[in-house]
Amino acid sequence: MTVRTLILLRHAKAADPDDYATDIERPLTARGHRDAAAAGVWLRKAGLRPDAALCSTAVRTRETLDELDLRDVPVVYEHRIYVGPALDTLELVQQVDASVQTLLLVGHNPTLSDLSDSLAPRALDGGLATSGLAVHRFEGTWMDLETAPLTAQHTARG
Repeated sequence: MTVRTLILLRHAKAADPDDYATDIERPLTARGHRDAAAAGVWLRKAGLRPDAALCSTAVRTRETLDELDLRDVPVVYEHRIYVGPALDTLELVQQVDASVQTLLLVGHNPTLSDLSDSLAPRALDGGLATSGLAVHRFEGTWMDLETAPLTAQHTARG
């Protein structure tokens, strides 16, 4: 059986919603850029190199992904990650190509915290803060993913 790794990353600190016409347009703050870069450093130090990434279409998630400095990682931008809910996002993960062993999912709360909790109930302590990472590992195929132990969690600060 193939061991698969799912890395959930909540976007970094975003600008105040009152400053933008729509929520999806909100960019990262200066702190958000630093924290997202720190998340990339943590991933590299932990030896977590994704084979592919799924990312919400929101500006703040796209900027978070850019700051990770993951060159040559294929990315699919998916609006359904922006709107949630967790079960819809899980369906996207279950459709990932079988050749992918490590998948990065960059999105939002409450969707990502709910997804982590559905994979490993009560394992994630307090949900994901901004720039929060939850790493789940399991044996099998993406299509079979229903549960996966939480093997690491980290909140990146730069």
